Amino acid sequence: MTQRRQLVIGAPALLALAACSTMPASNDRPPIVFVHGNGDSAALWQTTIWRFESNGWPRNRLFAFDQPMPLARDDDAAAQPGRSSTAESMAFLKAQVRRVMDATGAARVILIGNSRGGNTIRNYVQNGGGAAHVSHVVLGGNPAHGIWAVPGLREGSEFSGLSPFMKQLNAPKGPNGDEVTPGVQWLTLRSDNNDKYAQPEGTWIGAPGKPTNVGHDGPALRGATNVVLPGVDHRETSFSPAAFAAAWRFLTGQAPQRTDIAPEAEVVLDGRLTGLGLDSNNPASGDFANNLPVVGARLAVYAVDPATGARRGEAVWHKVIGPDGRWGPFTGRSAASYEFEISAPGYATTHVYRSPFPRSSSVVNVRPERPAAADRDAKALVIFTRPRGYFDARRDRMRLDGQAALPGVPPSGAGIATSRLRLASDVQRSVVGEFNGEHIAGLTWPFAGGHLSVLELTY
Repeated sequence: MTQRRQLVIGAPALLALAACSTMPASNDRPPIVFVHGNGDSAALWQTTIWRFESNGWPRNRLFAFDQPMPLARDDDAAAQPGRSSTAESMAFLKAQVRRVMDATGAARVILIGNSRGGNTIRNYVQNGGGAAHVSHVVLGGNPAHGIWAVPGLREGSEFSGLSPFMKQLNAPKGPNGDEVTPGVQWLTLRSDNNDKYAQPEGTWIGAPGKPTNVGHDGPALRGATNVVLPGVDHRETSFSPAAFAAAWRFLTGQAPQRTDIAPEAEVVLDGRLTGLGLDSNNPASGDFANNLPVVGARLAVYAVDPATGARRGEAVWHKVIGPDGRWGPFTGRSAASYEFEISAPGYATTHVYRSPFPRSSSVVNVRPERPAAADRDAKALVIFTRPRGYFDARRDRMRLDGQAALPGVPPSGAGIATSRLRLASDVQRSVVGEFNGEHIAGLTWPFAGGHLSVLELTY
């Protein structure tokens, strides 16, 4: 789209970004509010927050919140149990921004959003009074012109470029036809061609071979600084080191000192334990993701052998979950590997194995699993998942239990974030998942006893 200025990350793009902003020194940095996407939670911002901290942005100026019902309605104008409208999402964000401003005394905030969260930000700035309170916006993988724009195809969905919501959001503003609200500095980050939700062909929306009428440049906006991050997938437009570096330079006018994460010797971990359905405590209420607490669930944390996942002694932390959903705070070691065991009525006893946590975090969210019908014949089940990106068989180096071909992951394309390994034996043993240098080991547990294992990647 010729009217949307594009920068492909490289020396010229970095110079252009450096000219975009003048930000106060670190002790006067404004608060940043991170806005998650469809069906997601604040936990996805964990590594991004760590990178901001590692470059000197004060921890007490970084905020990420869980929208209670994070999934969009099928039709934005029609009430749907367990789903949120664009108006509800905007109202939630508006309340959180006010909360942050009251807590910090700041006059303005920075908003950084991923995917659906980007359109929530745009709606708040344009229609919810946010322009008076927001200085900068960074949008990663934002379906700014929809995921599809096909006449007659779910035009009421907020993800349709033909929806009333999208049409008013993209209406020209000012004589140059800008699509962004003036008075705020805007950055969009997109993939060159690897974002599943910015594809001209409809495979990822269940219409293979049919045009979506949305191009790879769909996330770009007239009037914004538009940056292309080659090779990244949909989630990596927000959560990758490259996305962080572009955002930092846009906000500060300088390159970050580092894109890796500076470790702390001792870490304090906390987060929320959330569930599924309309009511996290009612198995009959559905299996879709929510951000509601599983009250009464029990969580135990074990230190484990990083090579095998075997426990090193008794639990080092345990808690019964209350109405706020918080499972911590737990003080641990940044060099240690941990297993999180979750037990709750209506869920499998879920054993979550994670890589070591290099820094403290208050958004280590966990969720118990319910087995799918396709899993019922397994003797043991291991779920290998990458919350902050997708598996791409052509791009990534990955293995699960020694096999390079991950179950359920296609031979090309970046659109699947979870692989389910169904084992024919319930004899307990170690299973290792590997992804681009990150290794996670966990033990199998007998599926017939109501247990399953999750190997959750951090990067």
